[in-house]
Amino acid sequence: MPEHDAGDVRQAWGRVTGWLEQHAPAVFAALGGPGSATAVRATETRMGLVFPTEMRQWLLANDIDAGRRPDSGSPLVALGCGGVLPGGGLLLGLTDIERVHLHRTAVAEREPSADPDHPSWRREWVPVAAESDGFYGRFLDTRTGTVGSWTEGAFPRDAEHASLTAFFQAVADDLEGRDAEGTAGRRLPDGGAQADAIRLWARANGYLVNDRGRIPATVREAYEAHEASR
Repeated sequence: MPEHDAGDVRQAWGRVTGWLEQHAPAVFAALGGPGSATAVRATETRMGLVFPTEMRQWLLANDIDAGRRPDSGSPLVALGCGGVLPGGGLLLGLTDIERVHLHRTAVAEREPSADPDHPSWRREWVPVAAESDGFYGRFLDTRTGTVGSWTEGAFPRDAEHASLTAFFQAVADDLEGRDAEGTAGRRLPDGGAQADAIRLWARANGYLVNDRGRIPATVREAYEAHEASR
């Protein structure tokens, strides 16, 4: 398996965490602490994969799941962290990475794609973000080092970002490009007609909204622009 250029994923991730620490401290705190090299190797062994260097570096810098285990009855993504990604979804740690990978691989084997050139999932793909049900998310291709996405009812989109470093640079660019009031960590009320309307509209129009009550600013802005144009 070829080794991919790690780039400077720690610098890119540092931009993300630096912004969160200043503008969304509760989200920053939920990221947890450093990961364990032993835990990373054990996860690779169970998954039958070898993570690219930059993914190992990222997981060693922050493993969201470190020291935590899912409760019984937890959703597929049991420990993910919301409020990090502007497009929504939960960022995954090692435990959820393995859980989602196992689930997606099993579904693809049980329900193979009618088009072999466009599988619904490849075993070489490692999820890095997902909604709690696993129907939407982002993955890293261990063969190429690129980052793509999957969505229920559509073929996965590969190589949307050249690397994990490029993905986190894009996240940081988005976060740094907005003011403190329009943050990814901003929280709308968990209930209420407006929040419910935004969630329904987002689902119908392909936007990701995570399961912890936070509606990303990009989604809210898109919804408001839609309403203003009516």
